[in-house]
Amino acid sequence: MHRHFQRGVLLACLLAPAAAWSDNAEQVRIDNFKFGPTQLKVGKGTLVTWTNQDDIPHSIVITALGAHSKVMDTDQAFSFEFDKAGTYSYICGLHPFMHGQIVVN
Repeated sequence: MHRHFQRGVLLACLLAPAAAWSDNAEQVRIDNFKFGPTQLKVGKGTLVTWTNQDDIPHSIVITALGAHSKVMDTDQAFSFEFDKAGTYSYICGLHPFMHGQIVVN
């Protein structure tokens, strides 16, 4: 039983998303043509991951940083590490009426 437990723990470690291992990680959901949360306050060095939980494709465009994702289908994700203080607005490249903001302290 002890050996079976060890295998289960190892499997759980291998399957966990990388962002879950960092104290400097935050998540943004994309669902029903909205980002949630709309505004996120983070510290420098934070990895922000957007996950598309909508039924249609979306993308992330952070113009001020020259960053953009590929088109993400349902359950696909995009991550970006914010290493400079500032306020960064972003939109969905496919649906520009969708907008959000990351505030980096």
